[in-house]
Amino acid sequence: MKLIEEYGFADKDINERFEFREVRPEEADEVAQIEQICFPPNEACSVLHMKERAAAAPELFMVAVDKETGKIAGFLNGLATNEYSFRDAFFEDAELHKPDGKNVMLLGLDVLPEYRKQGLAKEIMFQYLRKEWDNDRKIVILTCLQSKVKMYKKMGFRDMGIADSNWGGEEWHEMCYVLNA
Repeated sequence: MKLIEEYGFADKDINERFEFREVRPEEADEVAQIEQICFPPNEACSVLHMKERAAAAPELFMVAVDKETGKIAGFLNGLATNEYSFRDAFFEDAELHKPDGKNVMLLGLDVLPEYRKQGLAKEIMFQYLRKEWDNDRKIVILTCLQSKVKMYKKMGFRDMGIADSNWGGEEWHEMCYVLNA
């Protein structure tokens, strides 16, 4: 499998410490709060949009739950589509989600500050990409600030240059990961 070749095997210690699964309806408030912690106000999605996203596409909303505390430590979420380019409307309109879409637009990778620098973001991404590879998705696309390009390149994403997105008044890079060509 391409992902295992690029990433190596899943991190055993992280997988023993965290449970990786879909978001549950009763966790919508918690993930919305995490979004507000992890992103500055101009970049964070609203509580309403996060709740709508969790309800519309829970299968594309993966949480990492600390097994000891039961607390969500981080998550990755997206929407499926047949589109090939990221647009800001994905952040605000969960109705753009097409469950049978061949591509995924990633809308946020959030890890609480106390869980950072431990490999959790990389493992969430690995688990997410593996699941979407198994679901026969073709391409995963995200946008990130220049400061995060190197991190996503290490995760196997390719920098496609400056995105059309101007979410939060920022300049974003569009990053792409080909799962199943």
